[in-house]
Amino acid sequence: MPQITLPDGSSRQFDNPVSVFDVAADIGPGLAKAALAGKVNGEMVDTSFVMDDDAELSIITSKSEEALELIRHDAAHVMAQAVQELFPGTQVTIGPAIEDGFYYDFARETPFSADDLSKIEDRMTEIVDRDLAITREVWDRDAAKQTFGDIGESYKVEIIEDIIPEGEEVSVYRQGDWFDVCRGPHLPSTGKLPKAFKLMKLAGAYWRGDSNNETLQRIYGTAWRDKKELNKHLTQLEEAEKRDHRKIGRKLDFFHFSDDAPGSVFWHPKGWTLFRQLLDYMRQRQDEAGYVEVNTPDVMDRSLWETSGHWFNYRENMFSTQTEDERIFALKPMNCPGSVSMFAQGLKSYRDLPLRMAEFGKVHRYEPSGALHGLMRVRHFTQDDAHIYCTEQQMEQECIDVVKLVLDIYKDFGFDDVIIKLSTRPENRIGSDEVWDKLEGALSNALDVMGLDYILFPGEGAFYGPKLEFVLRDAIGRDWQCGTLQVDMNLPERFDISYVDEDGSRDKRPVMLHRALFGSLERFIGILIEHYEGKFPVWLSPVQAVLMTITDKQDDYVKDVEKQLKARGIRVMSDLRNEKIGFKIREHTLQATPYLLVAGHREMENGEIAVRTQKGDDLGTMSVDDFANFIQQEARIRLQ
Repeated sequence: MPQITLPDGSSRQFDNPVSVFDVAADIGPGLAKAALAGKVNGEMVDTSFVMDDDAELSIITSKSEEALELIRHDAAHVMAQAVQELFPGTQVTIGPAIEDGFYYDFARETPFSADDLSKIEDRMTEIVDRDLAITREVWDRDAAKQTFGDIGESYKVEIIEDIIPEGEEVSVYRQGDWFDVCRGPHLPSTGKLPKAFKLMKLAGAYWRGDSNNETLQRIYGTAWRDKKELNKHLTQLEEAEKRDHRKIGRKLDFFHFSDDAPGSVFWHPKGWTLFRQLLDYMRQRQDEAGYVEVNTPDVMDRSLWETSGHWFNYRENMFSTQTEDERIFALKPMNCPGSVSMFAQGLKSYRDLPLRMAEFGKVHRYEPSGALHGLMRVRHFTQDDAHIYCTEQQMEQECIDVVKLVLDIYKDFGFDDVIIKLSTRPENRIGSDEVWDKLEGALSNALDVMGLDYILFPGEGAFYGPKLEFVLRDAIGRDWQCGTLQVDMNLPERFDISYVDEDGSRDKRPVMLHRALFGSLERFIGILIEHYEGKFPVWLSPVQAVLMTITDKQDDYVKDVEKQLKARGIRVMSDLRNEKIGFKIREHTLQATPYLLVAGHREMENGEIAVRTQKGDDLGTMSVDDFANFIQQEARIRLQ
């Protein structure tokens, strides 16, 4: 006689074992029809799942947060069925739900074409219309191997052999005559899958992600709750394509990439000017917040990385070399060990804490070539790292100060919508529960004191400590994880650093806070380019104004105006080419220059300039001094 407790706290008693669907039907026919799955004692299950004992149950419908992953998982299965119906002999390998969609990898000698995607999509719609019941079956492991082997699914046989231990049963989901190895859960039938899916692209993939294995064909798709969500997503993708930082970066002459240095940025003058603006801005904010800036070596001995744990846990992502004297060195993938080494120099007292050490450190990580993506995923990048060493008593206030600084800085860049994630202790961790209670409490209490909402991610913290992640929402609604704040008592222990406490003891461990605001400067610039679509606010724009002549008779005057504006700290350039003024204006408008300054005979005679905005607004004529004051006020540039 199970008692089923619902999310609202109410409960229902049943005389016999009861399925998720039965409970939904007992509540009402509308819920029974809407039910897609259930969550029993926190675990997702099919609507056919039977509860023998008391349980907590929530019914998953299309409105539930978990619905999208369920829909995408089923869309992958429906796609795989469609492929095998249309192209007999194709082997199905692995096909999970992913962010915004799903994919499946297929083994087939003949490559898929773009036309094939349309055919597959149409067949998927047919399968949805068939409303095939989706049922879970449990097979004997050897029988499952035999069955999949008999139908030529060698990859499925390998999955069963490698992933499912001997003696365990195999979970198989069937829809009509088609079936696949899967843990589930799934929708009750294919008819429950919304016709809000679209196949997006083809790509190559290696079996099990290993380049030594066979090459497979991957089909990506997207799936949503309804057509409205799908169309919104597709519109967002179109907008994202227009805003692609790689295209805009080339157009604005910011940077380039080369096979001579894969995953590393070649910064052109304008791009590097933008980079330096971020550095200058952050230096100013950190100075005001009581940070000191340090710099540590890019190459350090293997022993340091062994002490930190990186050599054993991160070795495959590190660049290393061996010198003639057989010493092994590595390019730093992270700045933390260098910072700890810096703290260890000299005796530290409680009076020295909190010590906030910031570093714009160049780090190197070996990312797979297939993962590289413009500025968003590189091998060589700059982190705006800071490591704060403090006492346990100071820890919570330091967390509060960091969060305040992070959110205030993001506002300056136009990011007012920031999601905060709190990741807590993972199953595999170091340190006692008492220590973890302190660390997690410092982060959660800081957010509570500030009245900030956050999303809890249990078990997602680093092995050495919990963390906050700051997710920015850009102009077209995309989310970008940027800043982090981590609380750590592991590295201070591993490196045996300490300070002299008030009682004179010399073995007191500091707490170490790891903080990054931009995260990677390269990636943050990529985000900014797409957020602003290359049209930066005046204070960030690499070129804030361009001076243009109507004839060569104004050349000397414009050169003099350029000198005056540069002396006021304004980033300005002159265009003295023998081109029509309309051509110059169009060109610099496309270059997203905030202000276009025109000097003809009349302006030269009056010691003025005609001012236009990048948007085409005519602001009339101004004296050089008035324009300098005007743009400085807008850009919030401090007079030197």
